[in-house]
Amino acid sequence: MPFRELYNQKLRTAQEAVQVVRSGDWIDFGWCASAPETLDAALAERWQELYDVKARGAVLTWRPKMLSVPDTAEHFTWHSWHFSGLERKLMDEGIAWYIPLRYSELPRYYRENVEPIRAAMLQVSPMDDEGYFSFGLNSSHLQAVCERSEYVIVEVNECQPYCFGTEASRIHVSDVDFIVEAGKQPLRQLGAAPPSEVDRAIANLVVEQIPNGACLQLGIGAMPNAVGAMIAQSDLKDLGIHTEMYVDAFVDMANAGKITGIHKTVDPGLQVYAFGMGTQKLYDYLHNNPQCLSTSVDYTNDVRIIAQQDNFISINNAVDVDLFGQINAESSGTRHISGSGGQLDFVLGAYLSRGGKSFVCCSSTVTGKDGQLISRIRPTLKTGSVVTDTRCNTHYLVTEYGAANLKGDATWQRAEKIISLAHPQFRDELIAEAEQMKIWRRSNKR
Repeated sequence: MPFRELYNQKLRTAQEAVQVVRSGDWIDFGWCASAPETLDAALAERWQELYDVKARGAVLTWRPKMLSVPDTAEHFTWHSWHFSGLERKLMDEGIAWYIPLRYSELPRYYRENVEPIRAAMLQVSPMDDEGYFSFGLNSSHLQAVCERSEYVIVEVNECQPYCFGTEASRIHVSDVDFIVEAGKQPLRQLGAAPPSEVDRAIANLVVEQIPNGACLQLGIGAMPNAVGAMIAQSDLKDLGIHTEMYVDAFVDMANAGKITGIHKTVDPGLQVYAFGMGTQKLYDYLHNNPQCLSTSVDYTNDVRIIAQQDNFISINNAVDVDLFGQINAESSGTRHISGSGGQLDFVLGAYLSRGGKSFVCCSSTVTGKDGQLISRIRPTLKTGSVVTDTRCNTHYLVTEYGAANLKGDATWQRAEKIISLAHPQFRDELIAEAEQMKIWRRSNKR
């Protein structure tokens, strides 16, 4: 049967497509910037007849209508693999929960561990001549989601980029149950905050340790974007990209001629990523770009693949760190902030790479609600804080006061290095705490 004829047979209104959802069901709701807004609106219209529908996704940048209905918690709840600021608010309202993960394992979670999925509701690009829909910005784990879903409903958005990739980056019309056309629906954007002077200071310390021909991974946020902007203006050349998240900073580097990928030992010449999220500049760059390869996260974040790339440089953020070198990148005590994501994947993989380095970066302080300065370097992590990277895994820790390689150091050596990265106002206090914890030597510097 011709693909267009099959397409037309499966075409439904959003209201018709969401009729498959029943009370008590689990549904998957796309990923990041590509959550399906037309299907959401149709699902919200059914709120009075649906109870305990559990939706799953990540990094919401807009509040779904289904999470705005009266008595929301009785009808719809949200489960996220990675929190945004909006999801923290939904958590406070009692309608959102975090799902812990190691991002490289997510496709396997779907294939082996998660509750049965009634319907996958995914935003895709228009169908191509071979009958395929691109998952657009988000290959990630969506192939596995579709495999486990009783119904696959695609919402076709003409604004969704068509992203070149592996088989994991697309789905054929024959594997789709219903098609809903959303017309031209501008994608939600996530711009990074402008870098501060502290961000730029940290970025400078990292950039000076990146060699020509390195393969890069950047996390989300102002500081990694500051690194990217600095690289774009540097003398570095022939860089490669292998990352879970494609961010605006990569576009800046590519436009500055810094990315060729000719030294990559795996996928030479290609910028490999699992999902993209940023501004329209990024979306336009990824659309029909044969230099970029979209694929599943169990490939991008596989430490065995990362380790094969020489001079792999991983750059990520932290919430705080303790004097043992434990990194918390996802909570403040028991209050959840973001998620573990793939940080540990890249911390491990970068260290296994020949010449590789992983950098976990944070400002030395943060200003509290009362205006008081708070040290991000603590004697021990705040009670309830999550250890994202264990002390054995931490390679380079960077603040505006320097960069320290913690590999191979005894506890007292680590304490000395980490305290040297703290704001001067807190160093004596931290030394006193280190002495109490028996990780400080009399011969240590003060």
